[in-house]
Amino acid sequence: MDKNQKINCTVESCKYNNTDKEECILKQIIVTPMQDCHTKTADESMCSSYEFDY
Repeated sequence: MDKNQKINCTVESCKYNNTDKEECILKQIIVTPMQDCHTKTADESMCSSYEFDY
């Protein structure tokens, strides 16, 4: 894996989102499968590192 990998993110409510660059500022994120979802599309997973920006 590339050491300079970027995680793009457009979830403005997440405190780890740099909205100016639309990038996640975490060095790594946790991706979790959605329970009982078998669509074979992106909605089968979610970012478990999400935290609401108070």
